[in-house]
Amino acid sequence: MKLLDEIQSGVRSAPRRVMLYGTHGIGKSTFASMATKPIFIQTEDGLGGIECDRFPLVEKFDQVIAALSELYSEKHPFRTVVIDSLDWLERLIWVEVCKKRMVESIEDIGYAKGYTFALTQWRQVLEGLSALRNDRGMTVILIAHAKIERFENPETESYDRYVPRLHKYARAVVQEWCDEVLFATYKVYTKVTDEGFNRKKAKGMGSGERVIRTTERPAHLAKNRLNLPDELPLDWPAYAQYIPAFSTHKTKKGEVDNG
Repeated sequence: MKLLDEIQSGVRSAPRRVMLYGTHGIGKSTFASMATKPIFIQTEDGLGGIECDRFPLVEKFDQVIAALSELYSEKHPFRTVVIDSLDWLERLIWVEVCKKRMVESIEDIGYAKGYTFALTQWRQVLEGLSALRNDRGMTVILIAHAKIERFENPETESYDRYVPRLHKYARAVVQEWCDEVLFATYKVYTKVTDEGFNRKKAKGMGSGERVIRTTERPAHLAKNRLNLPDELPLDWPAYAQYIPAFSTHKTKKGEVDNG
């Protein structure tokens, strides 16, 4: 069989891999709960006020892997898997690394190698999520908190911006794996007032409107592969309307492929 005979064309739709990060309490978990038939793997205790299906609170890294394995191998009705949250999952990963390396703290592993070792567990999680997406057709939503980090831009002066609250090594791996990295925030306006004597003062104002930033800007990290508007309401249907419908076509063997 020649490779030229296997060339594919057109858009092939697949379940999305989404990371949503933002400040505490803004509604990240609520956003995920509005996805199609979600099941939460909760690494922090914050879902009590949300009507959703969830695994018991996990306290060890192995429990996360076990949940992913059961979702892959067992019959169930769920169409979306949510990890809530990544930064608490990272703590479990660090504990796992420390146990394997027989140290008390990941900082006890010299030259920041502990964070490099932790990528093994991160890749294990992403491999499990990829299997659920590719073989079980599940959408993946990863929830994370935000932090402000100094960004050393070689083209300009350094500046602060919002990023997911993960170690930079883990953040790079997860960010690359995701189709969308979305930043949830409150919409803020500025009003400039004249205080006299040629002095002006900018005052931040807001109505409490919660939005998603979909494109990277100096103030925040973000990306998307759907050509989304720069800003969307913090609402799953507002995002989901841009997801291409799963295509149904015939394979060479005449089998139906639902993407």
